Amino acid sequence: MSPQPLFVAATASYAANCALGAAVAARIVDTSRIRWVHHALYISTCVLAGAAAASSIVWGDERERQAAVALLPAAVPLAAIPRVSTRSHRHPLLALTAAPFFATALMLSRRS
Repeated sequence: MSPQPLFVAATASYAANCALGAAVAARIVDTSRIRWVHHALYISTCVLAGAAAASSIVWGDERERQAAVALLPAAVPLAAIPRVSTRSHRHPLLALTAAPFFATALMLSRRS
């Protein structure tokens, strides 16, 4: 079993969460009655990223282990984001600092 689908799922969850957050910030979408969706996507992103990294380290080949190492720094902004007010400009900036790690890990996991 390849851990590669977990990298795809983690990256997709992260992108969906960022897109939803940006849409809410731009007032395109109103989630005032369903805030749990953003929180569920955040939890999904964290769980999938952790599963992708852990499964790659345990069962993956060399390229998948490299992808796991590339994804590990994303844990820092993911861990810090709940402590930053959603009303501040720091929240989206902090969330976006994880993007390069997700993108790099996805590319490394898909390399043949």
